[in-house]
Amino acid sequence: MSDSAPLRVAIAGLGFGETVHLEALRASPHWQPVALWHPRRERVDAAAAAHGLRGFCDFEALLADPQIEALVIATPPQPRFALASAALNAGKHLMLEKPVGLDAGEVAELQRLALARGLCVAVDFEYRAVPQFQQLAALLQQGVLGQPWLVKLDWLMSSRADASRPWSWYSSSAAGGGVLGALGTHAFDMLHWLVGPTLGLSAQLSTAIAQRPEPAGGQLRRVDAEDIALIQLQLQGPAGAVVPAQMNLASVTRAGRGCWLELYGSEATLVLGSDNQADYVHGFGLWMARPGEPLRPVAADPQLAFRRSWGDGRIAPVERLHGWWAQAIHARRPMVPGLLEALSSQRCCDQARQSAPAA
Repeated sequence: MSDSAPLRVAIAGLGFGETVHLEALRASPHWQPVALWHPRRERVDAAAAAHGLRGFCDFEALLADPQIEALVIATPPQPRFALASAALNAGKHLMLEKPVGLDAGEVAELQRLALARGLCVAVDFEYRAVPQFQQLAALLQQGVLGQPWLVKLDWLMSSRADASRPWSWYSSSAAGGGVLGALGTHAFDMLHWLVGPTLGLSAQLSTAIAQRPEPAGGQLRRVDAEDIALIQLQLQGPAGAVVPAQMNLASVTRAGRGCWLELYGSEATLVLGSDNQADYVHGFGLWMARPGEPLRPVAADPQLAFRRSWGDGRIAPVERLHGWWAQAIHARRPMVPGLLEALSSQRCCDQARQSAPAA
C-alpha cells in the first residue's frame, strides 16, 4: 500500500452507500472506488453498469479480491456485524454506518477483531465533520461556555410521520430500527464529543405509529421500534463536574423544529441548530450570548469550510471523514470517530432501551 496512491475501496449496500458514500469517494483524492456489493444480482448489476464499477453479489468473492484494500459497509443494521466481521478477518479496513451493531456486544467484538488484525475502522458520525459543529467544539475547548450547567438536545423530525409509509427494517427493533439507531447514535456521540461521557441515563420510549402497511399487498404489520425517545442524562463535564442533559428524539413530529443543541454555562449560552427537514446537514447556524446579552450569530470560520459542496448536504462531511480515514490508515493509527466512539454511543442506546422498553 503506497502512502501516495489512492486506496482501492468497495461499497457494500446501495442505498446511502450509492447516493452518498460513492459520490464522496469519487471526489476524494485519497480513494478509488472499484466495486459494489448487494445481495440481489439484478440490483448490483444495474448499479455497477451505471457507475462503471465491478459488481458482486457474493460477499466472499468480494473479500477474496486482493485489489480491494478497504470496504464501506452501508447496509441496513441487521447484517452489518456479520459482514464487518468477515471483512476484518479478510484484512480489509472498514468504514461502517451506524448503528454499527444491534448491541454493544457486537461493537465490542468488532473492536477486538480490528485491534487483533491491526486494521483501521471508521464510523460515519458525520456531524463531527460539519463546520458549525467543529466551530462549536473549538469554542468549548477555548472555555467560552465556562462551567456547563445544562445541555438540551432536541432532534424532532417528520421523516416517518406519514402512517402510510410502508413497513421496513426501520419498523423492527430486532432489525436495528427505531429512532435511537437512526438519530440517537449520532446524538449520544455529539454530546460525548462536545461535553463528555455519559455517567447515567433514564429513558421513555414510545411508538406513535403502531402499524404500517406491508410494501407488497398493503396488509398492516405491527411496528415495535420506537419513533419517540425522551432521555435524561448525566454527562461528565470539565474537571469531573456532573452536567445534567436532556435529549428529545422523534421521527414522527410533523413540522418538528429539526435539530437544536443548546448549551447553558456560567459564562455564555451557545445554540447550534437547523430547522431544515429536507437535509440533515445543510442549514445549521451557531449563536452565542454572554450574560445579559441576547443571542447573536457567530460568524462562520472560513478555515472550517468544506472544499466543495453538493446539493445533498450529507456528501461533504462524509467526504471529509473519508479523508480522515485514509490519513489514519496511512499513519497506522486509530480512527476518530471509530469503534471506541461507536461503542460508547451504542452502550447508551442499549441502556435507554433497557431502562424503558418501547410501548
